[in-house]
Amino acid sequence: MSQATPERIVIATRESRLALWQAEHIKARLEALYPGCRVELLGMTTRGDQILDRPLAKVGGKGLFVKELETALLDGRADIAVHSMKDVPMEMGPDFVLPCITAREVPLDAFVSNRYESLADMPPGAVVGTSSLRRESQIHAMYPFLGVTSLRGNLDTRLRKLDEGQYDAIILAAAGLTRLGLGQRIRSVMPAEVSLPAAGQGALGIECLAARTDLIGWLQPLVDADTRACVLAERAVARALAGSCEVPLGAYALMREGRLWLRGFVARPDGSEIVRAEREGAPAEAEILGRALADALRAQGAEAILADIG
Repeated sequence: MSQATPERIVIATRESRLALWQAEHIKARLEALYPGCRVELLGMTTRGDQILDRPLAKVGGKGLFVKELETALLDGRADIAVHSMKDVPMEMGPDFVLPCITAREVPLDAFVSNRYESLADMPPGAVVGTSSLRRESQIHAMYPFLGVTSLRGNLDTRLRKLDEGQYDAIILAAAGLTRLGLGQRIRSVMPAEVSLPAAGQGALGIECLAARTDLIGWLQPLVDADTRACVLAERAVARALAGSCEVPLGAYALMREGRLWLRGFVARPDGSEIVRAEREGAPAEAEILGRALADALRAQGAEAILADIG
């Protein structure tokens, strides 16, 4: 039998400002929940943080942001790891679980520019920076006259590059800017019809070892049921279509009157072809709904698009 409440929890986290905010947020919630518990942070630099000269899709994808944190869980240096859910690979190793997904911040993309109000305001040839094939494909599809250039680095680095004039605008997750008190940099929040978000965007997940049933129990009060259902559905789409590969794919779920409304797309990176689908169902069937949406996208030609990209 484990003790009724934890005495000490160590959180593994990346050391970017946003990752530390996320870890501190979970630390504060755990301390409020378990006043007698010492909650500590273990800051780490991941390979994804170190490789900044190449697009993420070309160097191994989002798993580069979690591998070192998972090693810390395995060797006992940390008890849990806090992740932005859009950075968590769709396929996890058998030793690990995600027992907790917390309430979601705004999951949409943000248009950030010192000169323009939105993509529609930008003149032909203006340059947009993004690290995401998902965003790039949607920009090309709707605004083929704009240039899109790769943008890497943490959030502060990306904003600095914009301010230096390397880009006319950049696209970032609205959640990250809001969490760091940088909401004033958002010129406009992009509707899902213009930029459908990534699976899990805006949500935080807590990872631990599958064997740590004590931790799994202690984390349950932090779970947000609606966010969890939405994120499970979104991740089921991405898992069914692409596994852990980096492809132009978006999946976004909302709760509407107690029902889960799920939208998704797959595109070619240049936006020349894009297939879309949507489904609605019960939150309890989130993952089934996600797989059904993936099947609908396949029926429209997503398989051929993904095969060509791969």
